[in-house]
Amino acid sequence: MIIRFLAIILTGLAVIAPAAHLFELRHKMQMSEQDYFVVQRIYVGWWVVGLFLPASLIANLALAVEVRADKLALWLAGAAIALIIVNLAIFLIWTNPVNVATDNWTVRPEDWQTSRRHWEYSHAVNAGVTLLAFCAATLAALRMKA
Repeated sequence: MIIRFLAIILTGLAVIAPAAHLFELRHKMQMSEQDYFVVQRIYVGWWVVGLFLPASLIANLALAVEVRADKLALWLAGAAIALIIVNLAIFLIWTNPVNVATDNWTVRPEDWQTSRRHWEYSHAVNAGVTLLAFCAATLAALRMKA
């Protein structure tokens, strides 16, 4: 029961950061360069919140082992795992290169708008991906084989 609980809670917590980015996306995309770089300072230290993602991956791997006798629950846990891996791939391909190029938004690249677009939209997509992982993990954890 603890593994099921952790899979739900940790995957739910992993949704928080990308969802926050999604909800602020519309306004941040309209900001001037100066305002945008000021606002980006609020993310200093947010890497800690990102640790929920690998923790949820581990919890969902454990969940898959726990529910392996139930094919549907195993499939749902596998879907959650795959979606978390997709999130990590999106982060590594689109988000992190911008973090590196901008030194976490302390350095202004020449084409800052393209960097902003990659960074903001990758977080927005990950909000949806992680929400789907949360739904799959929840359904797998709550499923009771008849």
